[in-house]
Amino acid sequence: MSLAIFDLDNTLIADDSDYLWGQFLVTQGIVDKDCYESANAKFYNDYKQGTLNIIEFLNFSLKPLADNKTDQLYRWREKFIEVAIKPLLLKPAQQLIAKHKKKGDTLLVITATNRFITEPIVQLYGIDNLLATAPEFVDGRYTGRFTGIPCFQEGKVKLLEEWLQSSTETLQGSWFYSDSHNDLPLLKLVDNPVAVDPDEKLNQFAKESKWPVISLRNGICPMHHFHK
Repeated sequence: MSLAIFDLDNTLIADDSDYLWGQFLVTQGIVDKDCYESANAKFYNDYKQGTLNIIEFLNFSLKPLADNKTDQLYRWREKFIEVAIKPLLLKPAQQLIAKHKKKGDTLLVITATNRFITEPIVQLYGIDNLLATAPEFVDGRYTGRFTGIPCFQEGKVKLLEEWLQSSTETLQGSWFYSDSHNDLPLLKLVDNPVAVDPDEKLNQFAKESKWPVISLRNGICPMHHFHK
C-alpha cells in the first residue's frame, strides 16, 4: 500500500480546468471578454513555458470569486462542471485510479488550480484527498486572495511535506503522475514518477531519466468553446 499522487489538469482530465474556467466566465458574460480572454491566454502560455508568475496569476484568477456572491458562484460552477469538465473525464484515468484503489493505495490529487474549481472535479473521480491552492474565504465570501503558499512547482513539494506530517502516509513506494515540467520538483521526489501525455520538456526529461511515459487520452478533444 503506497501513496498514489495525481496532477489534475491535462493529466486526469483532457484539458486545463483553470484556463477553461476563465473561458467559461468570458462566454457567460461574467467578465469583460477583451481584457480577460487575452490575459487568460497569456497566463496559460506562460504556464506552459514554465515562466508563470503564480502570484500575478492568482490575483487575476481569484478576482471573479471576490466580485460575485458565493451562491451565484456555486451555480456557475455547477454549470461549468456539467458543460466543460464532464466531457473531459478520461476512462483510462478512471481505470488507473481503480487499479491503485484495488491495491489499497491512498490517492491524492495535487494541483496548482485553486480548490474552488478543482474540488468537485476530484470528487467526480472518487478521490478524497486534495492539495490545491486555497482561495481565502471570510464571512461567507471569497476575498480574491489566497491563503498559505500556492500549490505550484516547489510549492507542491512543501504542501505535500506538510500533509505527510499530519498523516500516516510516507513517500515509500510513492507514485506521481503528471503531464507538466512544472511538476519536476515533485516528480523527482517520489519513488515512481510517471509522465502522462507529457509536454515537450517533461517528455525529454522522462526519456533521459528512463521514467515511464504513458497516455490517458481516449480520443477526446479539448473543448474550448461553450454555449450559454
